[in-house]
Amino acid sequence: MTMPSTVTVPPDYDPKKDKGKFMNPIMGAYFRKKLIAWRTELLAGSEETVHNTLQSTELQKPDIADRAAAETDHALELRTRDRERKLIGKINEALMRIDDGSYGFCEETGEPIAVARLDARPTATLSLEAQERHERLEKTHRDD
Repeated sequence: MTMPSTVTVPPDYDPKKDKGKFMNPIMGAYFRKKLIAWRTELLAGSEETVHNTLQSTELQKPDIADRAAAETDHALELRTRDRERKLIGKINEALMRIDDGSYGFCEETGEPIAVARLDARPTATLSLEAQERHERLEKTHRDD
């Protein structure tokens, strides 16, 4: 089931209050719009980083303390951008799931993911219960 991209989302639409079928065309369009806006925001931030941070001469300061502080800021900015790059990949995967009709369904159980969870974390692939199980297993294996 492919979500048509021509569906218009009403300005006051709240997917948590939608009493229709789970992941109906309006709900799918709502999440598509939300994901695309988020990706656009992240891409704009990385563009800003390239222009402001990476092309600056901050790392060439004569004072060693100033240079160290600038290098720390630079490294932090690069780590942040790397996390955002990975997030953009997850956003793109979520958009593909909207297209193929699997968006909003738990990868583990196949059950619908709570709309409130998707609204808070649109890239979620596991229901809250499956995510908690997954985290408990991770913690158990870490403690070994």
